[in-house]
Amino acid sequence: LTALEPQAGEEARLAEARSDMQKGEKLAGELEELRQVWDGSDSPLAALRVAARKLDRIGGEHPLLADALASLDRAVIEAGEAEEKLEKAAEALIHDPAALDAAETRLFELRALARKHRCEVDELPDKMREFRSALDAIEGGEAQLDALEAAEESAGEDYAAKARALHKARADGAKKLDKAVAAELAPLKLDAARFMTQVDELPEEKWGASGIDAVEFLIATNPGADFAPLGKIASGGELSRFILALKVALAEKGGAATVIFDEIDRGVGGAVASAIGERLARLAADGQLLAVTHTPQVAARGGTHYVIAKSSEGTVTKTGVTLLDTDGRQEEIARMLSGAEITSEARAQADRLLEGV
Repeated sequence: LTALEPQAGEEARLAEARSDMQKGEKLAGELEELRQVWDGSDSPLAALRVAARKLDRIGGEHPLLADALASLDRAVIEAGEAEEKLEKAAEALIHDPAALDAAETRLFELRALARKHRCEVDELPDKMREFRSALDAIEGGEAQLDALEAAEESAGEDYAAKARALHKARADGAKKLDKAVAAELAPLKLDAARFMTQVDELPEEKWGASGIDAVEFLIATNPGADFAPLGKIASGGELSRFILALKVALAEKGGAATVIFDEIDRGVGGAVASAIGERLARLAADGQLLAVTHTPQVAARGGTHYVIAKSSEGTVTKTGVTLLDTDGRQEEIARMLSGAEITSEARAQADRLLEGV
């Protein structure tokens, strides 16, 4: 487009010029004969002018002569105009093989370019301006792209530096967390278990908004056992107690506003149950904690108690939730201690548990 530099209306002008030159090739002989007729001393225009001069001398002798002179004058004028038009026609129809070839070549190139860009020839100038604008935008965008790439590189370096600092902080924090969790395991009847926080650096393509690390809690529940992910090898009760140990270890750093434990005391009793209850109470001091339990040592630590009970009516089973008052709390904990028949000893022990908290 830039090389051709198409102009508006150029196709029509080229087509007309080519047509004229093609006609001129055919009419060259006739035009030459006409030129010889009009250029000679005895040309029609010269003869008319001689006749007009002679008639002018005698035109006043008779009205008809005057009329003839007027007609002859008009003929001279018309013949002069005809001569001018013939000259212009000869110029337009001049046979110039080089000019004809140049016109045909340019017309072919313009039409080929129009087909390439799927537009009319007269639309090529607009297409050229459109492409130039796009090119200017691209060339201007290269500078912007360079700036963006530099900013990206700088941000990447800043990210990597901060992420590695975070990695170190996590590794240091993992050691402290492991030590704090280990101190909580024995009282929770997990004295044979080991806990480890694994902090591994990810491959660069997996780095993200949370950093460059994959952090996972690993446990070994028996001496000599290999470490494995906490969620894969711990039983329901063990998982709850490990989570409790984690929550207690992290309590000073803050935690969720609401924590729910479901039968965290499953399979334990006595001192372990008391240890669980004591730790749940510590967590509840800084937030809301809901524990589903069948153990009186744990239940006694709660500040508010609900009894969840199932009942059947025919084939329909319902679950009810009842808020207990002070007497109800004592009675339910006594029932948990003694079974179906609540004894006075059980009530006394329930009082001691409630008073102990």
